[in-house]
Amino acid sequence: MPRHHHRRTRLAALLTAALAVTGLAACSSEGDDRGPVTLQYGIWDPVQQPAMQKIADAYEKENPGVTVKIQVTPFSQYWTKLQTAVTGGSAPDVFWMNGPNSKLYASNGVLAPLDGVDTSKYSEGLTDIYTVDGKLYGVPKDFDTIGVWYDKALFDAAGVAYPEAGWTWDDYLATAKALTNPEAGVWGSAAALNDQQNYYDTIAQAGGSVISADGTTTGYDDPKTREGIQFWIDQITSGVSPTLEQMTDTSPEDAFLSGKIAMYWSGSWSANKYGQDPAIADHVDVAPLPRGPEGNQSVVHGLANVANAKSPHLDAAKKFAVFASGEQAAGIQAASGAVIPAYEGTQQAWIDAYPSFRLSVFTDALDTAVPYPASINTAAWTAIQDQTLSQVWALSISPEEGLATLAKKMQAALDKEKK
Repeated sequence: MPRHHHRRTRLAALLTAALAVTGLAACSSEGDDRGPVTLQYGIWDPVQQPAMQKIADAYEKENPGVTVKIQVTPFSQYWTKLQTAVTGGSAPDVFWMNGPNSKLYASNGVLAPLDGVDTSKYSEGLTDIYTVDGKLYGVPKDFDTIGVWYDKALFDAAGVAYPEAGWTWDDYLATAKALTNPEAGVWGSAAALNDQQNYYDTIAQAGGSVISADGTTTGYDDPKTREGIQFWIDQITSGVSPTLEQMTDTSPEDAFLSGKIAMYWSGSWSANKYGQDPAIADHVDVAPLPRGPEGNQSVVHGLANVANAKSPHLDAAKKFAVFASGEQAAGIQAASGAVIPAYEGTQQAWIDAYPSFRLSVFTDALDTAVPYPASINTAAWTAIQDQTLSQVWALSISPEEGLATLAKKMQAALDKEKK
């Protein structure tokens, strides 16, 4: 289960309005950090809490007089609680931020710009997510990319060779067909209605886009984008994937883990989940994404540590945000095996945590990865995206019709952001 990335909050104009009313978009003052300082650090993943505590301990050791207290809020409540805390002036000094929300919070003055960060130590695809108007508002903490997890037992039973780097969309579809066995209730692939794990990747691989680099123009009216969608619809219509209804009844991941789906596109976060269960770890592995017309790009996403612009200890908050994404902190994260640290040169310990999997797939994917698509109010158009594409996946409307509607409605939502 992804810790953070493809799930989205319904946060929208509410936050913008609330921030304007409370004046939080105004300039903030530098905090007075003389004397003892206690920093509140907001996170949402209990699995990562032990590693975050070690990072806090390391920071306290280097900075006598500073105490870091970790606040864990479940992801399902995190954004609602943060919105309330921000508008009420009680937000943590440092907290986790994700791509779909970063521009919204940065553009409303909630986040402090972070100066003096050596961005060469992080993938450009990651720093782009947290850069607004040329300023960096979040230091990448970790990242995830997508690979094709596959069931070695099903490949062996069908006498099909395991996938190798350099394979193509055609190879993928042929492999899926060879592994599909209706009598045994086995499908070769899962054409899941999932943005980060599935169609955002194939849209990039086809040479299309979800949104322009500046976050102002839809890409859903591009025929190449439609080609990236068609890749999945063809799997459903040809019978190598379950239907949307079947995948709603039984999630694709559950079907994959119970030996009913041979290939399942998922992120680097699955390594931690699958690697800790011997019953799964023994018979699955991961391969690079297949190449489409323009390459085998993966979407890259990742969390960042950000500083609350209204922190009463702003200097200390900014310093800890940078430290918590720095080299020493990255080493602590990597050793925990939960996530891939974003700091360059520290990922090998994560790869080594689960040696039975080909985890270099995920770090190699950084070379050509594209940033997770986002705008100032990402949630407004992703709601339209999800609703429209569910009709396309259900085969009730054609990809052409669905994407024409989606492009028009998404552009209208993006145009509202400029007002």
